[in-house]
Amino acid sequence: MTKRLAFRNARLIDPATGLDTRGGLLVENGKIADVGAKLFNTADPHDPEVIDCKGLVLAPGLIDMRVFTGEPGSEHRETLASASEAAAAGGVTTIVTMPNTDPVIDEAALVDFIKRRAAATAKVRVAPMAALTHALEGQRMTEIGLLREAGAVAFTDGDRSVANTRVLRRALAYAATYGVLVAGHAEDPDLSNGASMTEGEFATRLGIPGTPSAAETIVVERDLRLVELTGARYHFSQISCRASLEAIIAAKARGLPITCGVSAHHLTMNELDVGSYFTFRKVSPPLRTEADRAAMVDGIAEGHIDVIVSSHDPQAADTKRLPFAAAAFGAVGLETLLPAALTVVHNGHASLIEVLKAVTFTPARILGLDGGKLMKGAPADLVLFDPEEPFIVDPDKLHSRARNTAFEGRKFQGRARMTFVGGECVFDRSRERKH
Repeated sequence: MTKRLAFRNARLIDPATGLDTRGGLLVENGKIADVGAKLFNTADPHDPEVIDCKGLVLAPGLIDMRVFTGEPGSEHRETLASASEAAAAGGVTTIVTMPNTDPVIDEAALVDFIKRRAAATAKVRVAPMAALTHALEGQRMTEIGLLREAGAVAFTDGDRSVANTRVLRRALAYAATYGVLVAGHAEDPDLSNGASMTEGEFATRLGIPGTPSAAETIVVERDLRLVELTGARYHFSQISCRASLEAIIAAKARGLPITCGVSAHHLTMNELDVGSYFTFRKVSPPLRTEADRAAMVDGIAEGHIDVIVSSHDPQAADTKRLPFAAAAFGAVGLETLLPAALTVVHNGHASLIEVLKAVTFTPARILGLDGGKLMKGAPADLVLFDPEEPFIVDPDKLHSRARNTAFEGRKFQGRARMTFVGGECVFDRSRERKH
């Protein structure tokens, strides 16, 4: 049976086409059947359900290109189901999962497991990345062709950089023959070994071992050379400092097939936010200087940085509530991706449509996904949100199984009201139980 759903009185924003107008949208059988200004207030007797958007923004659902979960192996941290709950509450309709699980997602059967498990338990779409090297050890590349056939959308070692340049060159050359995307983590493992913060005066004052920002840029520049050598499509999962951005801008100018992302916390926080050893803000790469943070904002505003990611990395309390140097890296971020990204808009650095493009259409284009746009025939993956709604981040109200948010107590403006996947409502804030 064909299901029809109509949205009226909305501010439609589609970064794929530059659309920003008052209008409406019609969903039929899980796909967008029509969209535009002509549907703003039109009543259709065949619509079984009409949603009055009350002038709020209706946009494509967010696509988060960097999400760690605990399933399989560490379900106490996060499952695909709990991650999807958090994603839906944040307006994220597609999560791209990292292979850093136990066992590592480095075989076709494990990619198939993730897809089947997600289909059975997750509220949102799950697109798995597979490991680039066996067991994430950086010594032997995986069977890229078989993993792609099994459904892997890209290849990465997650939060690990492939230190062996010969191995990475071979993997990139092999990936180039298949035309698949490789996503890399830019952090020299030797320079960053044992470090917990960015090297500098503040780290010295706190007595915390630091790593220079050059640990990132060195790997960025090496990987750019390998891309030039092999012709592989390459995505830097997240960068965090000005020097890395400058190297990427120069490489793009030379026509290299590269893209890059930045995490929400590197857009909105700097090294001083670590404060009195707040371990929930211990992330990899570490929070940088204010000058580097400002460079990341400029990179989004000027279009040099392609995507914004949550870098969602749930950690159990027993691995975070430790002395700073001993605590695990990572912070949850699915529910705060949208409001954190909107700070760039509220601060006047970029337009709403430019920021939304970095979390919808561009990640879809990079990964070859169908979503990320408000067009006839596209999946009805949608988020209805109020860009002005103020709120304070309360860890106890997060939907993630973990609570290690770097934004605890942070004041934000803008968050999701309703989220739809394939035309089905997977989150409605008005129905949330009051705490």
